Amino acid sequence: MKAIPKKLIRAVSGTVPEGIALLFTRVALAGIFWRSARTKIEDGSVLTIKDTTFFQFSDAPFNQVPILNGDLGAYVTTYTEHLLPIMLLFGLATRLGALGVLGMTLVIQTFVFPEMAVWWQTHILWVAMALVLIVRGGGIFSLDRLIGHRLG
Repeated sequence: MKAIPKKLIRAVSGTVPEGIALLFTRVALAGIFWRSARTKIEDGSVLTIKDTTFFQFSDAPFNQVPILNGDLGAYVTTYTEHLLPIMLLFGLATRLGALGVLGMTLVIQTFVFPEMAVWWQTHILWVAMALVLIVRGGGIFSLDRLIGHRLG
């Protein structure tokens, strides 16, 4: 079998292909948390939290999360699940946003759905995407890049 030409390897591992891959990773991860956030909001409103959301955070399994149970948990989780995807989508403080998503994923896995099946089916993918963004940043198609380029 013939080795892959070095020119092809350089072409697919350049700045633009990496930027496209990071953009897709940001959009995919943001979409997961955005859709979850929108389930906690009254239909037709921007950020009015549903009564059922407050109930969820006062009832098991959500009340198992230290500090973030009750109304505080509903507010913090709902608003964080809205803010972090926006940061990821636009690539604004991408590493910080991905770190927040990683933290939320670990809390969800540890306290809400501790079954290992959930880890292997879903959460490991979220963690992998978050880690890629933490390590590589938002890429060239991000506000991070634009702001960093402007600031030198």
